[in-house]
Amino acid sequence: MAAPKILVVDDQPINVQLLKRKLEREGLGVIAAYTGLEAIDLVQREKPDLILLDVMMPDMDGIEVCQRLQAQEDTRSIPIIFITARSTKESKLEGLGVGAVDYITKPIDLDETLARVQTQLRFVAINRQLVDLTRRLEEARRAATIGAITQGIAHNLNNLLGVVIGYLDLVQVYYDKPDQVKKNTKHVEDAVQRIVSIIKQLSSLVVKIRPPLAKTALPRLLESGIARFHTDYKLTTPVTIDNPLGDLVIDANIEVFDEVFSKVLMNAWEAYDNQPTDPRPIGVTTRVIEKTDEGKFVEVRVEDHGRGIDPDIRDRMFEPFISSKHTVGVGMGLTVARHALRTLGGEVTMADRPGGGTICILTHPLEKRIKK
Repeated sequence: MAAPKILVVDDQPINVQLLKRKLEREGLGVIAAYTGLEAIDLVQREKPDLILLDVMMPDMDGIEVCQRLQAQEDTRSIPIIFITARSTKESKLEGLGVGAVDYITKPIDLDETLARVQTQLRFVAINRQLVDLTRRLEEARRAATIGAITQGIAHNLNNLLGVVIGYLDLVQVYYDKPDQVKKNTKHVEDAVQRIVSIIKQLSSLVVKIRPPLAKTALPRLLESGIARFHTDYKLTTPVTIDNPLGDLVIDANIEVFDEVFSKVLMNAWEAYDNQPTDPRPIGVTTRVIEKTDEGKFVEVRVEDHGRGIDPDIRDRMFEPFISSKHTVGVGMGLTVARHALRTLGGEVTMADRPGGGTICILTHPLEKRIKK
């Protein structure tokens, strides 16, 4: 493993030499710069692990050097320790305020400086390990998701094909009985439609392009989503809306919102254990929330009084083909809903409803956000 690389920046050569000798004796690599401009150039070329930066330098002082490095994405994470003859509280706060991680005052105590450098290098090593771990976890999560999708597709399609083959066999057996043929053919058609639905949902998962947005009144979005819920799933279940936001206008894509909202409403309808003909109340409420550094969002909460979140799938409910239901060909509704809303900068989460049941929370940006 290569030795950590330290950039020492000071307009006084004697200070550079003292620090260089001390650090190199401890097995650290050292490069030197004697002006602010030279330091910025070296940082771009050498990408040091840490910078020891003198504050008081001609032409460009350490504060400006630090600000320039902090402004660049590829150099922002390099820790900077300021070295200065000024020991006032205000001077230290100024340096820390522009992004320095530590402060060393002159005359320099070499042992103290070495200890501070080693401490920061440990932080750097830990941060790199965390970044690497995060990357590996993301890769593992992606692989697990692909595996879940593949396994789910195979399981569901095999089951559905089995249904198709079974009813086709019955069609052949009862070919001379028109009513029986018609009934079995309808079962085949339903199974094929479920296969088509799975393929369409899989196609939607790979779409990453953000759809076009238009100014749309919130009541229109809610009513359109409920209409799609009734149409797609052939239901007449009433949905109670409590919308104190009135005709609030948001930047939205009606087609995407319809898809998300209808799937969430269907999930609420399926949360009940009673007979489909029995009442299955679904309530919708709205409010505006604000997230730090992200702006304002419309929050749409869909509540049911059903069985609640199954503990066995609580941590996996948004994974493909994870479902508490046992019907063949289901289990992607929430996966698709979350993916679709995330393409618009929103989110879908689930929570327990006090008193029983589930709350599905949709958050949608109030206005179109420009990516920086």
